[in-house]
Amino acid sequence: MSETSQEAKQDPEPERYVRPLSAESSGTAPGRGRLNGRRILVVGGGQRVFDAATDPIGNGRAMSLLFAREGAHVAVADLNRASAEDTVARIAADGGRAFAIAADVTKEANVIRMIDEAHRTMGGLDGMVLNIGTFGKTGLDNVSAEEWNRIYDVNVRGPMLCCRAALPKFEDGGSIVFISSIAALKAGSQMAVYDSSKAALGGLMRNIAHTGARRGIRANLVYPGLVDTPNGREAGAGRPSRGKGHIPFGRQATAWEIAYAVLFFMSDESVYVTAQTLAVDSGLSGL
Repeated sequence: MSETSQEAKQDPEPERYVRPLSAESSGTAPGRGRLNGRRILVVGGGQRVFDAATDPIGNGRAMSLLFAREGAHVAVADLNRASAEDTVARIAADGGRAFAIAADVTKEANVIRMIDEAHRTMGGLDGMVLNIGTFGKTGLDNVSAEEWNRIYDVNVRGPMLCCRAALPKFEDGGSIVFISSIAALKAGSQMAVYDSSKAALGGLMRNIAHTGARRGIRANLVYPGLVDTPNGREAGAGRPSRGKGHIPFGRQATAWEIAYAVLFFMSDESVYVTAQTLAVDSGLSGL
């Protein structure tokens, strides 16, 4: 081995780049009026509790707060009313307008009531985010047929019911955003039921975009990558390797970074964009 080769072998590895937190990343950026006058329903606007003392903000709560900060009137819907009301209290403290709705998206009557209440209270509906999802066990043999159906009821049937109830009440030119996961693009989670249900949202989204196009209603989808949220920490508790591998930007995303991607699809900045997907994952799904 040459001296040059020996020196190269002994050189330390370059320090991994870590994407610094911007004001947007940390949720401290001011609103810019990007959603003034909009009436938006966030389905899944509360969040689970993993460790109440240390939990970061979740995706649905960050979206709700950001939309209100940008001028929207926000209906925060969640299975857990107390969690939805917590989101609403934070919005009010931030100077925004919001109200809470309790709804179980696996029950069609609940979904219809949720859409009607949001539409009636806000005087219309021109935006909806479907931040709905639940996890399952890894593999195939560990998941019973009943459990498989239950997860699909939440992750796929629930968003379908929301769209079916909301579209007739939607204003022309409105926007719907589906929240999927990069688990829909790669088999890394080992949860076939979760991955496949999140992948199914792509087909549903494209059909909603096709249906809505006649009235200018757009539908798009966001694939979050590894995000530091209570849900993410809960998923990682059962899989210590989650988030430990190489992440191109050197850290997990914040929920605010997901929320800003959804804000683009919700705002008039994307008025000519429909039936499209965006992975917010620092390149994990593409590199």
